[in-house]
Amino acid sequence: MANSAGRQGSSKSSIALIVILMLAIGIAALAWFNREPIQGYAGVSTSYAARVACSCRFVAGRDLVDCAKDKLAGMEMVSLSENPEAQSVTASIPFVNATTATNRAGYGCVLESWDS
Repeated sequence: MANSAGRQGSSKSSIALIVILMLAIGIAALAWFNREPIQGYAGVSTSYAARVACSCRFVAGRDLVDCAKDKLAGMEMVSLSENPEAQSVTASIPFVNATTATNRAGYGCVLESWDS
């Protein structure tokens, strides 16, 4: 009987592992088949965040941490980083997209050129 209980425990953990693996494969497949819309939304989000944060930081003179508060709801995955020498802010979603906006005299903050 003790041997039977040991097999049940290991079979339950094997089933749990298989279920987790199947879920991971399912999520990866969904991400793969929806990569274009995901990249599109990421491009819009990072472009908006970079432009607004650059204007906040280098035109309004606020701290970047304070500027991060200006992100819209749903943009929690967008992270901001600045390059004070170039007067630019880069907004990124890790492994998906990054966009940089640079403060240009007479124009304000302008997005870098990017390929669609």
